[in-house]
Amino acid sequence: MTSILNSIIQFFRSLLFSKHLEICVVGLQSAGKTSLVNLLSLGQFSTEMVPTIGFNMRKVSSGNTTIKVWDIGGQPRFRNMWERYCRGVSAVVFVVDSALPLPSDNGDGADGISKEASTGAGDSGGADSGPTSMHLHNPWVIATDELHALISRPQLAGIPLLVLATKNDVASAAHVDDVIRVMRLDTITGREVSCYSISSKNQVNIDVTLRWLCARSPLSQR
Repeated sequence: MTSILNSIIQFFRSLLFSKHLEICVVGLQSAGKTSLVNLLSLGQFSTEMVPTIGFNMRKVSSGNTTIKVWDIGGQPRFRNMWERYCRGVSAVVFVVDSALPLPSDNGDGADGISKEASTGAGDSGGADSGPTSMHLHNPWVIATDELHALISRPQLAGIPLLVLATKNDVASAAHVDDVIRVMRLDTITGREVSCYSISSKNQVNIDVTLRWLCARSPLSQR
């Protein structure tokens, strides 16, 4: 009888102290967002993923915490949806592919813009043939611009930001310090900012990511 009573007490205690969080996962296409969300929610990783069209919603349970996860498509036509789904969440998770080559950096700034890209040296005159064009089309530069544009929206002021550099199982993957430098994360103020290097394939730092998410302030579900 005592064990049954204790079980009932524990059950109601878990309900009383359970937390409900809501996060939004964004980033460019093929960055590894859906692989991460599937790993968190289903415990499965697959090398064959179908790009998210529009958005998906999944729920992740960790201990006494339930996390509603919005996975938003990263194609250009879906990026204007990011702000809408990020409003009022417990945290914004921005995913970037750390296996992609970093922008060239000749020591001319933390943003990784080389002298050639800054001055246009070596440009043959074509609108899309010079180093400046190549720099502007670098996924790191695009991701950085999209991130800073997103968090500059007044409706998202103060929401904690977690940047996840995925695919650190690739030998050439960028380190956390490189991600912070290139994406200018140290210039972001007025909110909590964290950055982790992870691998969904090898489940590296997934536990750290979950602990970070579960530590965010509780939020009533929509």
